[in-house]
Amino acid sequence: MSETGMETGAETGSATSSVTAGKAPYALAAEAVVAAAGSDADSGLSADEAARRLSSYGPNEIPAEKPPSIWVVAAQQLRDPMNIMLIAVTIVSLLIGELSTGIIVALLILLNVGLGTRQELTARASVDALATLQVPQARVVRDGEVTMIAATEVVPGDLVQVEAGDIVPADGRIVRSATLEAQEAALTGESAPIAKGTSALASPDVGLGDQTNMLFQSTSVTRGTGTIVVTATGLQTQMGRIATMLTSVKRTRSPLQRELDSLTKVLGIIAWGAVAVIVVVGLFRGIPGKDLLLLGTAMAISAIPTGMPAFVSGLLSLGARELADAKAVVKNLTDVETLGATSAINTDKTGTLTLNQMMVSTLYASGSWFTVDGEGYRKSGAIRSVAGVPVPDFTRLGLGLALDSDAVVDDAGQVIGDPTEAALVVLAAKLGIDAEETRRSYPRLAEVPFDSEYKFMATFHRVTVDGVEHVIELVKGAPDVVVARCSQAGGPLSGSQVPIAQSRQGIDEANTRMGQKGLRVLAFAARLVTDDELATMTGDPMALTTGLSFVGLAGIIDPLRTEAKSAVRTALNAGIDVRMITGDHAVTAQAIGEDLGLGPGAISGQELQALTDEQLKQRLSELHVFGRVTPEDKLRLAQAMQEQGLIVAMTGDAVNDAAALKQADIGVAMGSGSEVTKQAARMVLTDDNFGTLVHAVEIGRRVYDKVVSYVRYQMTQLLGLVLLFLAATVFDINDGVAMTPSMVLFLLFFATAVGVVIIAVDPGDPAVMHRPPRDPGVPITNRNAVIRWVGYAFVLFLAAFAPLVAGPDEPSTTQGTVSMTMTFVVMGLGTMFNAVVNRRAPASGLTPPIVKALAIAVIPVVLLSLATQLPTLQDGLLTIALSPRQWLVCFGLAALLPIVVELDKLLTRRGQRKPAPLSPENAVAPARARHTPPTPAEVGSRE
Repeated sequence: MSETGMETGAETGSATSSVTAGKAPYALAAEAVVAAAGSDADSGLSADEAARRLSSYGPNEIPAEKPPSIWVVAAQQLRDPMNIMLIAVTIVSLLIGELSTGIIVALLILLNVGLGTRQELTARASVDALATLQVPQARVVRDGEVTMIAATEVVPGDLVQVEAGDIVPADGRIVRSATLEAQEAALTGESAPIAKGTSALASPDVGLGDQTNMLFQSTSVTRGTGTIVVTATGLQTQMGRIATMLTSVKRTRSPLQRELDSLTKVLGIIAWGAVAVIVVVGLFRGIPGKDLLLLGTAMAISAIPTGMPAFVSGLLSLGARELADAKAVVKNLTDVETLGATSAINTDKTGTLTLNQMMVSTLYASGSWFTVDGEGYRKSGAIRSVAGVPVPDFTRLGLGLALDSDAVVDDAGQVIGDPTEAALVVLAAKLGIDAEETRRSYPRLAEVPFDSEYKFMATFHRVTVDGVEHVIELVKGAPDVVVARCSQAGGPLSGSQVPIAQSRQGIDEANTRMGQKGLRVLAFAARLVTDDELATMTGDPMALTTGLSFVGLAGIIDPLRTEAKSAVRTALNAGIDVRMITGDHAVTAQAIGEDLGLGPGAISGQELQALTDEQLKQRLSELHVFGRVTPEDKLRLAQAMQEQGLIVAMTGDAVNDAAALKQADIGVAMGSGSEVTKQAARMVLTDDNFGTLVHAVEIGRRVYDKVVSYVRYQMTQLLGLVLLFLAATVFDINDGVAMTPSMVLFLLFFATAVGVVIIAVDPGDPAVMHRPPRDPGVPITNRNAVIRWVGYAFVLFLAAFAPLVAGPDEPSTTQGTVSMTMTFVVMGLGTMFNAVVNRRAPASGLTPPIVKALAIAVIPVVLLSLATQLPTLQDGLLTIALSPRQWLVCFGLAALLPIVVELDKLLTRRGQRKPAPLSPENAVAPARARHTPPTPAEVGSRE
């Protein structure tokens, strides 16, 4: 579109591209941007033109996404293969008159659909939350008059006035500014406010965080005033682009969801294959149709894991409750398991690893170094030095900290004003100086306000030191600028001044050293104002900002959270690779990364963008710190790591993190972060504690271990039943009916369900965080697991089949018999023994807390006894009372399974004690030495 295209308003889209004719607004002079926008730097747009552009471009808002319909999601759940199988069972049960069986299975379908729908109805409100970030009002210049309008009515070409405390309503090029600074952490991730000016930037390719002549929608003005010409509104703003990314990012299914889908298909083949065999054999033998349907129904109920979705959801629900108690709230139950599979964490810096509170951590004064203790905006903390170094008189520095700044910090740590100046006020308090009282005692006589053009601020005061009154000039600013205006070092009130040349080398080295540590450095200087300079002070104070005396350097940083280092160390010991991704400069980020103990390698956003996707994947193992990155970069990193097979967790609290959080396998938002990130994330840390995330991973691992234990337990039961019915059919025992459908359902609800409780309450492996993450490429249905399932099931089948073929009487489908009742009891007792020994692996199931597990197992044993004794249950189940000797035989047969399982686990543990291969139980793989998922040999703990 031509430069006049925006004036005609013919097309929608970014005004940025139209007003700059191919060049970004920050690369052009402000006058050129205003002219290209068809606006006027003094009078702005006319009301008629603004109305026409509003009609053309549309409102300055981010459209909300329409949430999915609950009925659509429920219908999708009904199409799940597991539920389709259950629907078929329900229909057949009703056709053959098994009303109670049909009703029970139908209720299971409703339970599965309800739980699945709840999990799938994830909040798609992240874009909606972006819309709420926009401010309701904006000051615009229309027809030469300043008018308050709704922010949604701002259009490209509008002149918008902003001042400290305002939220910017749209993206715009700065036309005029006075001491203007903006806090852009929500967009760029950089914690410190950015000084803004009007000068065009020389480079045509400048990162978002370095566009110092632009203001962006939903960022805040922390200092000064300014006027911008709007270059983009709505979806064309930087915030709008994030909204577009959020809309395009599709959530990935969790590893457990994918594995259960695969398992369901396998079970479907087994179930319907077994049913087909039984039906074919029955037809060949001439079994009546109704009896054949009864047999097929009993077989299907035996083979289909009707309660698996509900039971897995129950285990995950317990994990979610445990996470909530640990101040980590998950939105979906499957996210609990995803946490346990986490093999890489991409963590934001600002507000996640750090406090998002600026603090002076280092001082350089009188040629000596001083370390400042404390945390954030708390006004307590010691100032330490090397032993034997005399502590200088910090009076001159204290005056500069308190008087040459405007921020206010109350005793509770609440800040009004610039965060960097707040750090200076806090340092003054640590020096014993009350900033507010000092300002009242020594009011300003004149000032040179801070401006990004000259990068310093100067104030003039009449102060009393050692009983003598002086008029003093206090200056703070960028070290290179301030030192260049100094002629001496030592301060005007020290009495020990030396030429600046004698101290220049030490000052420059100190500045470099602080910069390499990632500190934001401010220099302080001062000079006395003589009586004959007082007129110049009031008339042209800038003229007196020369011939200064250097006072000192202050290194400012957003400090690490106290728990961050230990949490990172725990994650590395657990084999989880941790990367820091931030909007801060790469030098700052690298210094923080070294302090945290992250792996090697730092790269800037521009360097990252120059890499192809293949180059990025090749270099990922040697890159652990990413600085000055954009939201697109964060999204790309998450996608690249996922393509390598990693399960990625991403933490963040700002809007610029939202798209990457949504893409990640487990996006983690901070409780104090923006509503956008909370909606895009899958988990919210209510205490903003990075350590909570690591603890959450531990809980997730324990939960996954329980899910694996449950699947092993459940598959042993199901395959045992399948073998039992197949054998009864093949050998023509009781017309193929090993147990009645009511017996199978009784075991499901009163034995299998209690076994799940035994597994659920087990505390799990205490060494779970001393092994590498599991390989998501090795599914639950891996070869070793299937072999064990079949082996355990065969033992259970033999134990239950023995009474059918060698019992004291002939089994019957019309009346209770000892043989079928013993088979029923053996299956029930075997279920309990199965749960007790398979609640953990390869650790023994007979280790503490074994008493608690056995106490729970008593419940189904009592119910089994009642099922063989109460007449009502005998009639419904076709059971009969057993003698003490028969009960003893049942216990002996059922005990075969735990004996075999414990022997197998004993052999497994002995094999894992060998030096190779590396196993999760006997070795720790440091994350910085591991940059690929663990091999299948390292995932021995699964089975």
